[in-house]
Amino acid sequence: MKYEWLDEYLLSLPGVERDYKPEWAWFRYMIRGKLFAAVCTPGPEHKTYGGHDLINLKCDPAEAELLRAQYPEILPGFYCDKRHWIACLLDGELPDEVLRALCAKSHRLVLEKLPKYIQREILGN
Repeated sequence: MKYEWLDEYLLSLPGVERDYKPEWAWFRYMIRGKLFAAVCTPGPEHKTYGGHDLINLKCDPAEAELLRAQYPEILPGFYCDKRHWIACLLDGELPDEVLRALCAKSHRLVLEKLPKYIQREILGN
């Protein structure tokens, strides 16, 4: 994986917890139990996704379509609702700043769905 900074960056976002789901071989990044990112390496049986390190991220459906048209490394979410999730291949040429921005947006989308009192608690407001 060429994005060595990714794990540290995800864990630096407010309120993030990481765990490992052995049944899926996924590292999951969550806010209060709500998934916003998952890193995995699907096997070859998963065709387009197979053999690639990837990260699943929550994404606005309209933006997801534009991103997939612009970047070949961005695919519909792997094993997630393909309207609301994208999969970014971590062995491609996706610019670091684009991946960082997508991670931050995914985090924000999930954080905004939490109750206001939890948002304030996480953000220290």
